[in-house]
Amino acid sequence: MSTGRRSKQPSPANPSSELDPALLATVRRKALENGGELSPIALAEAVSEAGTAWGSDRSGQALQKLRDEVYGLSVLERFAAQPGVSDVLVDHRGQVWTDTPRGLARTGFRFTSPQQVRRLAVHFAAMAGKRLDEASPYVDVTVRRYRIHAVLPPIAAQGPVISIRVREATNLSLENLLGAENRWWLPLLEQIISDRQNFLISGGTGSGKTTLLQAMLSLVPASERIVVIEDSQELSIDHEHVICLQSRAANVESSGEVQLSDLVMQALRMRPDRLIVGECRGAEIRDFLAAMNTGHQGAAGTIHANDPSAIPARLAALGALAGWDTQATALQANSALNLLLHMGRDSHGRRSPVKLSRLILDHTDRIEVSALIDTGVQCPFLKGTEDWISEYFSHATWLQVQRLYTQRAQK
Repeated sequence: MSTGRRSKQPSPANPSSELDPALLATVRRKALENGGELSPIALAEAVSEAGTAWGSDRSGQALQKLRDEVYGLSVLERFAAQPGVSDVLVDHRGQVWTDTPRGLARTGFRFTSPQQVRRLAVHFAAMAGKRLDEASPYVDVTVRRYRIHAVLPPIAAQGPVISIRVREATNLSLENLLGAENRWWLPLLEQIISDRQNFLISGGTGSGKTTLLQAMLSLVPASERIVVIEDSQELSIDHEHVICLQSRAANVESSGEVQLSDLVMQALRMRPDRLIVGECRGAEIRDFLAAMNTGHQGAAGTIHANDPSAIPARLAALGALAGWDTQATALQANSALNLLLHMGRDSHGRRSPVKLSRLILDHTDRIEVSALIDTGVQCPFLKGTEDWISEYFSHATWLQVQRLYTQRAQK
């Protein structure tokens, strides 16, 4: 990934040219009164109440700017709206960066003071009903299709920083997500869903774990009920029956916290056909694995790991948080999980599955990862795994995969 490539696009206007505070306050009130929508009529009323006069040539631009301020990303909206942008980042110097398939690049836009970044971060927190100040110096919220994380000093020692993850405006189908280059994965992923296999998707930050999980879950039959558990809502599943549960941090009195482990227990009482944990990162792994081992098939989640070989250690660490020893975690995970999918990014920034693996137990009852497919070698269909693959996929599916891969290789 590039670190420092400068965008060739022209620099945006200076952020110091802010909207009139009275007008902005009036427009925000009007937006709330209209259920969050900001229509041209509501804008005209707000402008009139604030005593602001605009010519007709400015009204369209003003409407868009106010929309961005009220329920968008303010001055950062223009960057998040650009095709291919997956992240918008504000560093401690106030510089704005974007991440695209071409890599990380500076936009040329820079806030003129740390106070401007701080005000914007506080505004984002308020949009989600959260507070951000010296007593609560960091926040992680979801606003529309953006997951926003902000940190203030003294936690961010050099200055306030903002990190925004941008979800696709429209959900990609699994076939479109894979593209022609990786379409040979499609029959495998479809059968994982249709056979209700339990699986985890691993990968590094920004590798596309959530995007793949979201696309796969859109294949779940409409007659099934999906219950999703997340720290901050990221999954937007194209399905008729999805229940979303979200954890909650403690308030300033250190009460009211709702952890993922609490939500897993609640979800099990909600008749889930598919139990989904957006990201396994703590003690919830105990209840999640236990649920899979007591009849909840078709469960899925994501886990951070740079390679599938790191998953056993990651699971052991999470199990320890739940009070399990290494052997207990190994036995539960080996029994619960059918398959592991690993996501990666190529040199062009394209995200795709790169490995398919399973968990096995060694002679000391410790889990190991056994690869079934590895695109990092000349032939991804590893020799000696045919019998194991037949445990998870039908012969017809396997023939289709090999045919599609051969067609791809010949192009």
